[in-house]
Amino acid sequence: MFVRLDDFEGLWRIGREIRHADGARATLEGTARFAPHDAGLSYHETGWLCITGQAPVQADRRYLWQPGAHGTITVAFEDGRAFHTIDLAHPEARHACAPDIYDVRYGFTGWPDWHSTWTVRGPRKNYRMTTQYRRA
Repeated sequence: MFVRLDDFEGLWRIGREIRHADGARATLEGTARFAPHDAGLSYHETGWLCITGQAPVQADRRYLWQPGAHGTITVAFEDGRAFHTIDLAHPEARHACAPDIYDVRYGFTGWPDWHSTWTVRGPRKNYRMTTQYRRA
């Protein structure tokens, strides 16, 4: 299945699991909406983050997804700073946020269900975060 940027438009249910190297675990349940914005899509995620031993907190993230060169998707933070580029043929990317490194792998083989898995390593962070997306 070949996925294009426009295919993401709409509302998605998300489930996330975050596993830290020290054994700590957190989950998030919520939604992500991709809405038309300029030449691409805005991404707005909301949900409840549950960390073991703590009260749930409301979480919120925003990104901009824009068409890139050669069928790629460029992902930027809400303020326009570059985050990473998704090559849909080889959906892996890296974001260096010194001193930590963020590696992501997207999985689109079960489209329209898809997922992202972030592996974050460095002196400040060490965790794996997997998010499952399903059409709402």
